Amino acid sequence: METLREILVAAANGVFPPADGGTTVVAQPSPRDAGVMSFTGHSVVFTDEDPEWVRETLRGTDCDALAASMNPRFLTALLDRTGRRAETVDAVLVAAPLPGEPPPVLTEIEDTAHPRIRYARRRRDEVRAWTADGGVLVLGRGVAGRLEVSVEVAEDARHRGLGRLLVTAARQLATEPLWAQVAPGNARSMRAFQAAGYRPVGAELLLQRKIPVCPSE
Repeated sequence: METLREILVAAANGVFPPADGGTTVVAQPSPRDAGVMSFTGHSVVFTDEDPEWVRETLRGTDCDALAASMNPRFLTALLDRTGRRAETVDAVLVAAPLPGEPPPVLTEIEDTAHPRIRYARRRRDEVRAWTADGGVLVLGRGVAGRLEVSVEVAEDARHRGLGRLLVTAARQLATEPLWAQVAPGNARSMRAFQAAGYRPVGAELLLQRKIPVCPSE
């Protein structure tokens, strides 16, 4: 059976599941990572729940098969079934690594207790982070071990091209395909990633475990 990791590797290389309106159900790649990923005309549900329950619930959404996996009725049923929570459906983008050295304005954060690193570790492994003047760049291994990037730009540092610089630098730091999850409504971030060469490949909703968060974090 195909794994989520194999599906993602293929997608990074421009090879996608068939646009047949179908849904592929695969096992979770880890206890942390469960969710739904929608490509053009095909969805992938990664969960340890019964695949037949997934298919039966999708049939019960009473909507277009191409959109069933992202239908709120199905997602609510999946959240209730798994006892997990979710934030938002994100656009998923991917880019190849870039040759060359990242800009010297980046300074790696050595303090593992830094708030950005502590936050990222709830969602990713092997987290590393860098600061620039008014921005933070984070790399880590997320869903199925894929290398993921996230950035944060301070309000008073916006409109200077810093976001694009950071996501471009991430490609220079990477040695393999680099993935990003961006809220579709965050047009500014979407523009920065696309201007830096990231291409949209689908949409994704991650089901997060309900882990109590310490108030000090």
